[in-house]
Parts: sequence; C-alpha cells; structure tokens
Amino acid sequence: MNNKFLERIVLPYDLQQVIDCGVKTIIPENRSHLLSLAIGDEGNMTFEVEYDVPEQGNIVEATVVRCKNGAAVNYMDMYMRRRDPDCMVVADNGETDKPRYRDVYGEDFMPLRGLTFEWLKNQELIIMPFMAGGAEFGYPALLVAPANAGFFAAGLADLQGFIPKNQIPEGFKPKAVIYLAPPYRHTHFEGKQVVVHNRLDDMHELFSYNLYPGPSAKKGIYGVLLHIGELEGWVTVHASTVRVITPYENIITIMHEGASGGGKSEMLEQIHKELDGRIILAQNTITKEKTYLELKETCQLQPVTDDMALCHPAIQNGSRKLTVKDAEIGWFLRINHINKYGTDPHYEKLCIHPQEPLIFLNIHGIPGSTCLIWEHTMDEPGKPCPNPRVIMPRRFIPDIVDEPVEIDVRSFGVRTPPCTKEKPSYGIMGVFHILPPSLAWLWRLVAPRGHDNPSITDSEGMSSEGVGSYWPFATGKMVDQANLLLDQIISASATRYIIIPNQHIGAYKVGFMPQWVAREYLARRGTAKFRADQLVESRCSLMGYSLETLKVDGTFLAKGFLQPNLQPEIGNKGYDEGAKILTTFFKKELEKFLTPDLNPLGREIIECCMNDGKLEEYIDLIPIRM
Repeated sequence: MNNKFLERIVLPYDLQQVIDCGVKTIIPENRSHLLSLAIGDEGNMTFEVEYDVPEQGNIVEATVVRCKNGAAVNYMDMYMRRRDPDCMVVADNGETDKPRYRDVYGEDFMPLRGLTFEWLKNQELIIMPFMAGGAEFGYPALLVAPANAGFFAAGLADLQGFIPKNQIPEGFKPKAVIYLAPPYRHTHFEGKQVVVHNRLDDMHELFSYNLYPGPSAKKGIYGVLLHIGELEGWVTVHASTVRVITPYENIITIMHEGASGGGKSEMLEQIHKELDGRIILAQNTITKEKTYLELKETCQLQPVTDDMALCHPAIQNGSRKLTVKDAEIGWFLRINHINKYGTDPHYEKLCIHPQEPLIFLNIHGIPGSTCLIWEHTMDEPGKPCPNPRVIMPRRFIPDIVDEPVEIDVRSFGVRTPPCTKEKPSYGIMGVFHILPPSLAWLWRLVAPRGHDNPSITDSEGMSSEGVGSYWPFATGKMVDQANLLLDQIISASATRYIIIPNQHIGAYKVGFMPQWVAREYLARRGTAKFRADQLVESRCSLMGYSLETLKVDGTFLAKGFLQPNLQPEIGNKGYDEGAKILTTFFKKELEKFLTPDLNPLGREIIECCMNDGKLEEYIDLIPIRM
C-alpha cells in the first residue's frame, strides 16, 4: 500500500536496500495517525518503548501514558531526561572543529553505519517526510525510525511539520535523513547519548542512537540548517522573537539570544505576578527582603520564534534591520519554572485544555487523567527533573506571527550567579546594558552558558555554549560561524543590541524579571536609542553602557539594579573582582578564534578585548548607526 507513495521519494541507496528487504513501512497519514503510533491502539493506556539488546536482554527506554490532554513520555534512565551537551560527533572527512568519530572511538564509523542499516532491515519502520526549516524556505528531509518510537516521530512532526503520505510530491529528494536506532546506545556507547553527523556530498545523514529528541529531532535538525547555511552564507540564530505592543500602541520587535537556559522561551511569557497581582522584582539573598514593582497594564505579546530564527537570504528585504522567520512549526518548551498552579496561566491553559493532544516529556502522567505541567517527574525523592518539556505546535498559540519580521532590538541573555564582596562572581550585570555592535559580536562568540543551567547535564561553573550559542549543534568550524555572525551584524546596522542577566543581579535573586522589565521599558520608549545623559559607561567595558535611571510605568528602579557596584553588598571592590573573572573568561574563549581565516575586522575587535580596550575603542571599530 505504501509502495506507490515511497516511489515518489528519491530514497538514498542504503535506505532503498532496507526497503527492498521487505520491511513493513508506515508513512503517517495525519497528526491523529502519528499520535496513535505514539501510544498504540485506542484501548492502550500505557505503552513501553523497549528493545532487545544483545547480551543485555530487553531494555525499556521510556513509557508513554495516554492522558486526556496528550501523551506523557518518561525515560527510565534519569540521564536521558535532558540533553548531553557533548553528544555530537562527526563521521565524515569534511572541515570541522567538532570531535570526529574515529578520534573518539578509535575506529571508522562505517561498520556501525552498516550495522544500523542491518538492524533497520528487521524493524517495522516509520518513514516520515518533512521540510527542515519550514515549508516555505526549508529543505526536504526524512525520518526513519522503529515503529514503536511513534512518540519520537510525533514530536518531530510537531516541531518541524511533516508531509502526509498522500501529499508527498513526485521526486521528493531529501537533503537530510535522521536514522533512529536506540539499542546502540547500550552496545556501543556505554549508555551515553550519541548523535553522529555524516555530511555526504548530496545529503546530511544524522544517526540518533538515543530516544531523547533534544539532540536529534530538535538540535540535530538545527545542525542540518546550520550546515546548509554555512555552505550558502547565512545563519539560523538561536533566539526567541516577540513583537511587543504597548498599552499606547507603540510596537517594537525584540529578538533574544542566549545559551540553553538564557531566557529565550521566557521572553515570550507575560511578566509573572503573585496571586494578589504584585510583581516581585527581586529578593535580597542575604536579608531575604523583597523589592516589588507595580505595573498597571502590561504589553501585549505576539510571539514570532521560540528557539530557532531563520535568517535566510530570501527574507532579507534590503532593510538595515535583521529580518527573521521561525525555523520551526512547534516549540520545545521547558516548563521547570511552572511548579504550582497559577504560575503561568497562559501556558497552563494551553496545556490543560489543548486544541489537540500534546506530547509531554518528563512530566508525571496518570493513565486517563489530565497531565498537569507543574507535576514534574521526580529524578529522585524530593528532587524534580529540572527539564520538563511540552511540544507546543505554533498554531495552538494565540496571536502568533507567521510572516518575517524586522528586529529592532537584539538581546543576549546570561544566567548569572549571586555576587557579593565576600563571594565575587560574574553576576555583576545590571537589569540590562546597551552594547555597540562590536561588543554584541563578542558576546555571541563567547556565549556564556552560565549559572545553574536546567536544560543540560553539565552546568557547573562558567563555561561557553560556543559561537552564536548554537555551537553545540553546528558541525563545521567556529571561525566560519564567527565570520557569518559578523557579516550579519554589519549588514543590520539599524538593529540595536543589549545584554540581560537572569537569575541574579549582584546580591539579589531576580529570576527572569530583568528581561521582562527590559521588554516593558523598551516597548514603552518605542526605541533603544538613548541620549548621552541617560547612559554611563559600565565599570567593566565588556558590558557597554549602563543606565543612569530606569522608570517603568511611573516606578523608578533603585540604582543598584542598574549599576550593581552601587549595591552595598558588592561595592567597587567586589564588582572589580567579578569583572576580572568575566574578562579573563572572555580572553580565554576568544583566543581560539584568532586564526588566519578570521575576518580582519573581527581580529581587530578580539585584539581590542585582549588589550583591555575601552568602550570608545569598540565603538570606533563598528560605529553605532543612528
């Protein structure tokens, strides 16, 4: 029955060999069909995703529970509940700065590639065509997965879309294929998450040897788009984007980048309030005193992108502002901050009463009940999983923006630890800082992963997510991505740049409040342009300008939130120690970009940092255009 539809696809040779062995194939017909594959027959309430593993017996990788509002997926192995940042290896001989398969494992990938295809020949398979990056500007791709991993296929379909079998166009030729083979996690990789990228001349093969969709269905496809963009001269940036409309109908569009946990999804959320309507701006970590903020009316939010913003040449319209479009049709929302009813009514309503059933991960599900997104799976007694997720199709989100948008303000989020004079740290940022373009580029090269990251398995201390904050998903060379980002910043001369901390401002716990305050403030101003008397050079030049004052809806913020060295708990000495930590980290991370392939202007900017350059020197390198 499926053969006539498979004939429309130009199958890769090795996959054609699998099909020719007579393996049963399933091509999804619609979303309902995919959801039925995730949980099994209508009578099924619980489904175990299990595999026979040589010499280890039957291993249950995950359970899928049918709830009223969707399917709750939970992994048996606690390690599998969030992405391992070191799971990528490259198998081909193309240019890369990433670990190569043969260097990590001491052998060529081809024997395992052959074993993977032999294993697939003995499985009932889901073969699902989709367009990586979206139907309008995306690229043909396929998923090849064992049929019992229906939840994985359904999740990928909600993230990237899929082409129903009766709509597959003749001559559909994939530029990328995901091959899913979970048992090899145990036979070859000691239980670790491993995703192997094999970039052939005419196709990008992606072998996923684990069932957590983060490194493959989500970030693996991101890697495919980055590789295509590297070849064609454009970037898919790691960013959320929101169009903000004030109560006075001013409109501003903000794109927020950052490492995992840097506040991308939160930029699309309304400011969090207490049940009595008050807003807790900050809490002093020493005295426990709370600072409140009053907003009579907040801005209207129209989401554009959540995590992957396509900067394809076809959507750049000659404007001096960067233009972006969502590279996904669904969002992989982390909801660890929703830990009780009423925390975020917007997403609670979308998840409890969805238009159609949803895919939940790492959330407790009881068969036949409603899956509640504040009931996170426990990693151990009393310790909830820090990475609960829901896959939310864009079409379910109110006021979503589908067309390309121009970016007025491009922000970068950093998870910051508490800072005091007794325990100095890099938590010395104010509510937000204005950056010249050259410094904005440096922050995107260094991309601090930051404090207490909930999304990944390695989150201790200060480390770098890598160039663009998307480097964990890229397969090529860092310097090539650095040059692409610099070209992008130079060409978008009318877009403004800021950095925003989350979690802490000096001695104060703030969560994601700084970016919500910055969003409300900038939207009310209608611009990110400031007069000279409204700004002061930051004590640490890497942070550009600090604000002299900030008033939102009639309320002035204390100056210690704008210039943390004025907090008595920090002072100039504690601040300078923190600045030294930050500057040392920048120099260490930037040194690796000083290669012969670096754009000469980029070399000047990095050398300015290495020589402890002043703010005016950064501005001279790339002026702030008016």
